[in-house]
Amino acid sequence: MTPRAGLEEGLQHLIRQDEDFARALPLIQPLPDRQRPAGFEQLTRIIVEQQVSLASAEAIWTRLEAAIQPFEPETLLRQNEEQLRALGLSRQKAVYCRALADDIVRGKLNLGGLHALEDEDILAALTEVKGIGRWTAEIYMIACLGRQDIWPAGDVALKIALQHLKGLEERPSQKEMDRHAEPLRPFRTLAARVLWRYYVDVVQPATRKTFKEATGQ
Repeated sequence: MTPRAGLEEGLQHLIRQDEDFARALPLIQPLPDRQRPAGFEQLTRIIVEQQVSLASAEAIWTRLEAAIQPFEPETLLRQNEEQLRALGLSRQKAVYCRALADDIVRGKLNLGGLHALEDEDILAALTEVKGIGRWTAEIYMIACLGRQDIWPAGDVALKIALQHLKGLEERPSQKEMDRHAEPLRPFRTLAARVLWRYYVDVVQPATRKTFKEATGQ
């Protein structure tokens, strides 16, 4: 099966299972290819991207990438926490990046072997690392390992998009997110990609329009 055929199969499944997704698809741009290479560098980058704006993450990453050459666990460990903080990392993230590098160097985490594991085992292995929670692990599984049925229910943009799409009064909890996504198996990764695109193309423009109308700007 070609990637395009797989995409079409997944989209048809979402349409059959959830009429709100059928309504969303004509409103969004084609889904971009966000695939990244697997490995230490990209997992570190996802840690950097936790809970900061895209612009801030990009600026920090540019400095980090320039300072750590080659970008490998052993090289990163030559930077102590204060040196990493000087590159823009928070104290916590400096600790997390060093913890990831240390786990790989000591053989506690075998990043190269993750592709052979089941989704649940990958999640368990990654979240053993200090500072890697469900969101970070799931984004890595989607972006770098190409897993097809991952649903990062704690993602804020995903929650806002689903709230908007479903017309919910309140932002859904993680449990509610999981309940809404259950019928979308085994294409929950694709459902997440659709909702991220919906957030950018539909939710954000509507929010900006409402703000301008309210403020007269």
